[in-house]
Amino acid sequence: MTESIIARIATLKNTSTPDLRGMWRDLFETEPPRQNRRFLESRLAYRIQELEYGELRPATIERLEALGEDLDGGKMEVRRKRTDDRPIAGTRLIREFQGVEHCVTVLADGFEYQGRPYKSLSAIARSITGTRWNGWVFFGLRKSGAGQ
Repeated sequence: MTESIIARIATLKNTSTPDLRGMWRDLFETEPPRQNRRFLESRLAYRIQELEYGELRPATIERLEALGEDLDGGKMEVRRKRTDDRPIAGTRLIREFQGVEHCVTVLADGFEYQGRPYKSLSAIARSITGTRWNGWVFFGLRKSGAGQ
C-alpha cells in the first residue's frame, strides 16, 4: 500500500462520525447505513483501497464464497452468529460479589467455575447470586441494557 492510502485509512479512527458519514456519501454516492462507527470505519477503509487498487476478481470472490461454505456448511444461522463477542479460551474472568472473589475460566466450548463446566455465564452468575442475571453483564463484559 502506498503511504497516502495508509495515511487516509489511519485517519479514519480520529475522524468524527458525521465526517465519516460525509466520506461515505462521497465514496459510495449513497446515504450511509445506520450502522455503528466501527462498521463505517471498516467499510470506508475497504472502499478507499478498492478505489485505489480495484475490486476483487470474480475468481477470488468465488474462492472466498467456497471457503465460507466449507466453514459454515451454507447455514445462514452460523454465518450470522458473531464470533468476536466471546473471550478467548483460557481467559480468566474475575468478579467480586459480596466480598468473595469468583473466578471463571473461558473454555473453547463453555466455561468452568469451581471445577465444574457450564454452558453459559448466566448459569454461573445464577449459581453465585441465587438470582437470574445476564452473565455478560454480571462479569462486566457488556453494559446493562446493551444489545447483542
